[in-house]
Amino acid sequence: MKLKNLVLPVIAFALSASAANAQTAKDVFDTETKLTWIGLDWTKTRLIGDAAAKADQIVEKNFVEVNQKVVNEYKKFDVAKAFRRSEVSTDIGPVNKRTAKIDPDNLLSDNSDDYQHLKPEDITTLVKGFDFNGKTGIGIVWFVEGINKTKKEMSAYVTLVDMKTKKVLFTERMVGKMGGKFGVAFGYANMYLSGVKSILDDIEKDKYKEWKSTYGG
Repeated sequence: MKLKNLVLPVIAFALSASAANAQTAKDVFDTETKLTWIGLDWTKTRLIGDAAAKADQIVEKNFVEVNQKVVNEYKKFDVAKAFRRSEVSTDIGPVNKRTAKIDPDNLLSDNSDDYQHLKPEDITTLVKGFDFNGKTGIGIVWFVEGINKTKKEMSAYVTLVDMKTKKVLFTERMVGKMGGKFGVAFGYANMYLSGVKSILDDIEKDKYKEWKSTYGG
């Protein structure tokens, strides 16, 4: 058999094998499919209406602290429960690396429109620039868009990703109320964490079922 006649079947087999291993949105709702919590990506976050905030400290300390606490206090920030899993793996290394490259000068904003400055196509671009450390399967990444002190809200694109192909399976902008049960949270990290908790609660109560109806069929 000539080499050129052999190459095409080999390529076709490799492509079909790759397609067979690719994740789909439907896989998110198969409880046997492994999920990995990658964490909160802050690279495009804008902090709106908080001129007194110390941007350097927020980037270097608070953003990292939030991601670590979500992992450490997993019973409070129950990602597994929200996504109907008994357990979800974690790897916040990729988001921490990206946080380290954020320019604090770009964080603060007085423009209320910055609270909604991202679009779904921006999320696709951001995912393509991600380094998932060779991981495969489905990753959960939240791209935090805005932290609005005036509204006491956090907006984030909750995103499910095929980490091998860097394909966005689906993404949706969600809003979380900041301030906790009684509208008060002390310290920046705790305030942001209250927004994370609010979004997770919404996923658990309503959004997961809605997503499953839309993508899981």
